Amino acid sequence: MRLNELPRGMEAIIDRVEDASHPDPVAGRLRELGFVPDEPVRVVATAPMGGDPIAVSIGFTRFALRRDEAARVIVHVPGQQPGSHP
Repeated sequence: MRLNELPRGMEAIIDRVEDASHPDPVAGRLRELGFVPDEPVRVVATAPMGGDPIAVSIGFTRFALRRDEAARVIVHVPGQQPGSHP
């Protein structure tokens, strides 16, 4: 599942950040900010009508991401089958 698909309020674990190109400066910056494997992440707010941005938290830090940026972050919900959505 991609971070932009995670419902508001649900916590997931980051698996990886995908590069859209090589090199991908956005993916690199996400990793620098803490979007790294095994880190818990939660969507805390979304823009009206599914727009940009979405607010996500990692630890005590919140980030505003565009949906296309959040789509680079692959996550899983603990206890959920891979490929299934909540």
